[in-house]
Amino acid sequence: MSFRPFLWVVCGWLALVSSAHAIDCGASDVNVEMRRLLGKPENVCQSYGGKVMLIVNVASHCGFTSQYEGLEKIYRSYRDQGLVVLGFPSGDFMDQEFDDEGDIQKFCKANFGVSFPMFGKTSVKGEQASPLFKTLSAKTEAPGWNFNKYLVGRDGKVIGHFGSLTKPDAKDLRQAIETALKAPAP
Repeated sequence: MSFRPFLWVVCGWLALVSSAHAIDCGASDVNVEMRRLLGKPENVCQSYGGKVMLIVNVASHCGFTSQYEGLEKIYRSYRDQGLVVLGFPSGDFMDQEFDDEGDIQKFCKANFGVSFPMFGKTSVKGEQASPLFKTLSAKTEAPGWNFNKYLVGRDGKVIGHFGSLTKPDAKDLRQAIETALKAPAP
């Protein structure tokens, strides 16, 4: 008996299973390429589609910087259920972010143990905003300061916006995340 037909069956099954969690990135609000912190570009939809995303514009020298701790906690609490927190450092508000991305990475890991994906320093407001933040702003509202939180469903569609004053452990944010996690994967 040949091993090849068995491999075809297994490969076909794996393709079917993996496509069951794929989303239509063409219809997604997060179908954009962004560069990872100290890394290469990746398409947000292709990398995280099918997960619930909490997208946050962050800064290292802000009065809200302690929210990193809560973001890491919420990420660890819900990641096995399909949540990913995505951090986007920005110096758009009073230049409260390091210029050097190596410094951003060291700061986040050393002070808050950040393990969720972080992206390269980007602009989040006005005409200079990245395509991702232009879309998030158009679908909800533009960030007025650091640590705005945008919730994106498993289908890649923006669900809502939570401002800087909303802490990661806030009841309304947690409820929105839990509701989004209950939605069936596309």
